[in-house]
Amino acid sequence: MAFWIIFIGFLLLSWFVSNRLKSKFKKYSQIPLQSGMSGAEVARKMLQDNRIYDVEVTHVPGKLTDHYNPANKTVNLSEGVYHGRSAAAAAIAAHECGHAVQHANAYSFLEMRSAMVPVQNASSKILNFIFIFSFIGGVFFMSFPIEAVLLVIIACYAVISLFSIITLPVELDASKRALAWISDRGVVSSSEYAMSKDALKWAALTYVVAALSSISMLLFYVLQYLGMSND
Repeated sequence: MAFWIIFIGFLLLSWFVSNRLKSKFKKYSQIPLQSGMSGAEVARKMLQDNRIYDVEVTHVPGKLTDHYNPANKTVNLSEGVYHGRSAAAAAIAAHECGHAVQHANAYSFLEMRSAMVPVQNASSKILNFIFIFSFIGGVFFMSFPIEAVLLVIIACYAVISLFSIITLPVELDASKRALAWISDRGVVSSSEYAMSKDALKWAALTYVVAALSSISMLLFYVLQYLGMSND
């Protein structure tokens, strides 16, 4: 019962934050930017101002699919951000360029997160395997000590939790860099700055919820394991 309370609780919280982010982005996307710059132009200008010339700005399908890929040095903007000329588009484009600036400056938390990506992906796959087989192949798991299975789950959630925690300063720092730059360079007016800050705040909250969710699940399974050990 405790598992489902935690799972459904964070699922609803994640849904709420995600919908607020989409609502904010939609609202601020409808207000034209006084500078008239598109998200792509904002991104290229920020990279240029930071003397970063080896990063490509491109667009990807979907909504709010924006991301920076350190492997091939690309700032990937969703169609709405790439072509958009609004405070929301400017904020998100600058935020993703903030990651490129972090990469160029060897920002420690970004380097740690990048190094953890393969381990984090493997941990997620292992958890998916365990949970799927626990439902459709329960007999299979009967041949393994439950304590051993719990330890594997705990190890996976420990990795995911650490990854989520490291992600927080990476995202917050990128937003800080973005907001400072769009303000200093006059990309946004004072009212547009407030919109940009609000949009990035809700984007950051998605990572906060993800971190709290993974930490809560980690603690849940640790308590389960300790409870079995004491029996």
